[in-house]
This record gives sequence, C-alpha cells and structure tokens, in this order.
Amino acid sequence: MNAPAALLAISVILLLVHIFLQAFLATRELGRSWNAGPRDGGETPKSVYAGRAMRASANFRETYPAFLALMLLGDFAPNNIMLTVAGGSIWVIARIIYIPLYLLGIAYIRSIVWLISILGLVIMLVAAFWS
Repeated sequence: MNAPAALLAISVILLLVHIFLQAFLATRELGRSWNAGPRDGGETPKSVYAGRAMRASANFRETYPAFLALMLLGDFAPNNIMLTVAGGSIWVIARIIYIPLYLLGIAYIRSIVWLISILGLVIMLVAAFWS
C-alpha cells in the first residue's frame, strides 16, 4: 500500500474511532434501548465526556472532506505527492492527538493541535496548485 492510500485508510479508522467512541459514551449514559431506538424524543447525552466526544467528532467531520479531497487531488499532481503526503501526515497525526486533548478538556494545547492540522491541509493545498 502506498503512502496516500495508507493515509486514507488511517483516516477512515480515525473516523470509526470517533463514531464508536461517541456511541459508546452516549450508550453508557442513556442505555442500550436508547441506542437501539429511533431517538425520536430528542434526548441527548449530558455527561461531560459524551458531550466532548460528540463535539470532537463534529470538529473532525468539518475538515475531513477537505482532507479527502486534497489527498485524492494529490494523485492528479504526482510531482508533489511527497508534499501531499507530508501535509496529510501532519493532518492525520494532529487529528489523532486532538481526540484525547478534547476528551480531557485541555484547552490551549488542543487549539494549537487543531491549527497544526489546518497547516497540514494548507500544505496539501499548496501541493495541489504548485506543480
């Protein structure tokens, strides 16, 4: 598996971690019946960790489409694939670090890590246009 494909695969694993972490914490609080049901009542988890997991997941999903698009766009600019992979690696590593920082409520460092993930996307964008 080449580096871009590996980063895409890791990013999907990261998405699944977000989904399952959020589901686990919500189910632990609200129960299996809530999880299996239609959730029509609008009940949402109130615990600190379940809320943080939901917000971290939402934050991840805000930049994930850009990561996917830029990683795939890197295939069309093969001259700069190493720059694309570097930016993608920065984004993936920063997003992995972001999860525990958000869950633990570590404010300023979390924001810096988020900015580093955005830097990774900017590097990927530069690689796409700098052929």
